[in-house]
Amino acid sequence: MENATTRDGKKAELRAAISAERREFADLLDTLRADQWDGQSLCAGWRVREVAAHMSMGFRLSLPAMLGELAKARGNLHRMTDRVARKDAAAHSTTALAAFLRDNADHPWTPPVGGLAAALGHDVVHGLDITVALGLDRRVPEDRLRILLDEIRPSSLKFFGADLDGVRLCAEDLDWSYGSGSPLYGSAQDLLLLAYGRRIPGGRLRGEPSSRFIRPGG
Repeated sequence: MENATTRDGKKAELRAAISAERREFADLLDTLRADQWDGQSLCAGWRVREVAAHMSMGFRLSLPAMLGELAKARGNLHRMTDRVARKDAAAHSTTALAAFLRDNADHPWTPPVGGLAAALGHDVVHGLDITVALGLDRRVPEDRLRILLDEIRPSSLKFFGADLDGVRLCAEDLDWSYGSGSPLYGSAQDLLLLAYGRRIPGGRLRGEPSSRFIRPGG
């Protein structure tokens, strides 16, 4: 069993990774052009600005406000997050949306399930929803990727609606693989997106199953 010192060390590592990811991504958002902010992300129906607004929702909405929004959505979490993202994307400037991430880099928010690792996954994957869709060559640092790759398991795949049956994910830039079946090759961060239920642009994967994971329109 892990002792308290080891657990505290892992928590500190996760918090440092989360803080760094938020600050770095806020800096990237500040470089985007107006047309990029209105570009489509990997999240169906959301532009870059909706994704950016969603990334900071947990910092900005108090629990009572969150419950109020959930009540308006008749208890449907997906409907609630979609409504809030669209509202906040319209209400705040792009400068403010980036600042929300930077100013809350050390915020202790975590998703309802998964703790600190899930918080890091939320930031990293939504960041990739933006950069991959826009064709930006932003590489997530290896230490953050490894934390998230090590969290992949059947329960997380089910939660995110990822169908990897008969597929073995094989990273080309890290010594990492997951699953069994026909090999699918790609960068570790692209494979992470697949494990979070995303489909990605064509030309980024190699292997017989690749067509299963290409977003509509290529």
